[in-house]
Amino acid sequence: SSLRDALEQLLGGGCYHMARLFDRVKTDGLLWFQALDGDLDALDQILADWVAAVDWPTSILWRELAERHPEALVLLSHRGSAEVWWESADATVWAAMRRSSDDPLITAFNDKMLLRSGLGDRWDDPSSARAFYEQHFAEVIDTISPDRLLVWQPSEGWEPLCAALGLPVPEGDFIHTNDRAEFQSRMAEPRVSPRDVL
Repeated sequence: SSLRDALEQLLGGGCYHMARLFDRVKTDGLLWFQALDGDLDALDQILADWVAAVDWPTSILWRELAERHPEALVLLSHRGSAEVWWESADATVWAAMRRSSDDPLITAFNDKMLLRSGLGDRWDDPSSARAFYEQHFAEVIDTISPDRLLVWQPSEGWEPLCAALGLPVPEGDFIHTNDRAEFQSRMAEPRVSPRDVL
């Protein structure tokens, strides 16, 4: 969320993020099922009005997006190590996925994202998930040309982002939102279920 908010401030437009999908299930839900099945026209339709995209499900299709937008910066945000990433994911996103198993459509969507990402049913095994994180990190670095790739973590703040985008550095500290407590509180709020619209 910090990166999403920072990009919106820098670019002056919307940045697609999983939280946006929660707010747009009625318009985007079916399109995401199609996009994750390989319908890139559906992906284009979802992202038509956005200037950037981060987080799942968009980042699962990073290869396709990089090919479709050869002029775009590819930003590989990371946590410094697979262990730090796992600790965060296990307490937040993964915990939310475990709780959503009572809704068959949410489960189906999570399964589709996990399958398309390549993580599959290994997602809840710490060792396998950490290995996947490291493999993904290396794959992006090996695939994307260095002249359009920014490897970045939030502790680095505004400067690398602004330098890569050719934009001035804003005044004030870098945006920090969505800490663990905030995420867990938000996940406890009722959301529109895909079964309400699919």
